[in-house]
Amino acid sequence: MIKKVINLYKSLDNLTYKILKHGLQFCFCLCAISIFILITYELILVTPPLYYLGIALFKLSAIWSIEFIVCALVVDSIKKQLI
Repeated sequence: MIKKVINLYKSLDNLTYKILKHGLQFCFCLCAISIFILITYELILVTPPLYYLGIALFKLSAIWSIEFIVCALVVDSIKKQLI
């Protein structure tokens, strides 16, 4: 099962791969911002809204990264008429 997913990832269309790559980079930037906010909350400023903002951004970046991966695999399968 894992080998099948890895083979699907390696055989992605060039445009789909670029969109996936840039989407994951965007999600990584969101994750880095959320980590910075959470470190600020822990070390400097202890306010609950700052904590909730950091957690919400982290969840958002995790969900979007998963969606980018799944959508890239589905779009590539549709392009190749496998589905």
